[in-house]
Amino acid sequence: MSAEHDVEAAPEARLGSGAMFDAIAPKYDRVNRIVSLGLDQGWRRKTVASLQLGPGARVLDLATGTADLAIAIAELQPDAVVIGSDPSPKMLDVGRTKVSGRGLTARLSLEEADAMSLPYEDETFDAVTMAFGIRNVPDRPRALREALRVLKPGGRLGILELSEPRRGPLASLARFHVHSVVPTIGAWLSGAREYRYLERSIAAFPPAEEFADLVRGAGFEDVEATALTFGVVHLYTGRRPLRAARGS
Repeated sequence: MSAEHDVEAAPEARLGSGAMFDAIAPKYDRVNRIVSLGLDQGWRRKTVASLQLGPGARVLDLATGTADLAIAIAELQPDAVVIGSDPSPKMLDVGRTKVSGRGLTARLSLEEADAMSLPYEDETFDAVTMAFGIRNVPDRPRALREALRVLKPGGRLGILELSEPRRGPLASLARFHVHSVVPTIGAWLSGAREYRYLERSIAAFPPAEEFADLVRGAGFEDVEATALTFGVVHLYTGRRPLRAARGS
């Protein structure tokens, strides 16, 4: 990821904040493709498939960043209407250029918003998604409750997040990739130190079943955590109950 200014030179750019992502926006996509070994787009396609969207679905993509997942939803579901929201204006600017270039502006709009306090009415969306953003949210239970609130009864949640494999034949190799390869390549390509934050945030994220319990605690049902690529990523899915109003 790139930085027009260093985090240490801009104290207001709290690690994980919208201001931090403003700093790294210009090269965000390029670095992500490299450090994910090109697998990130496939992970997003699996997330879209998990939503089981019907005709004319309305979808909210939280922490949309440069809109990769929002674009995937719009392209894979040609009649879906998608809103991507993110607290970083510069990431959204990059995303708008991509959306326009793909001819999706009629069905895909990008808006500045905080996942912990969404500006949308109750029961507005058929699905809510988030890719690689939930670990940056200071109050995750609150963000999950907000997602539940704006979902229609029966609406689906799809959260894609990096994780650190703790067991299995490739766990040590995956940990080496996260702790050594990701920050080194990220800093080399971008001249920024934010990829050290990425390394730490992945290591600090709760184990898959623990986070799945957090999703259940927010009021979702049918919650599942599916490991992808030997557990370096998990896809968390859930559904808003048909009758319960919202999580407590």
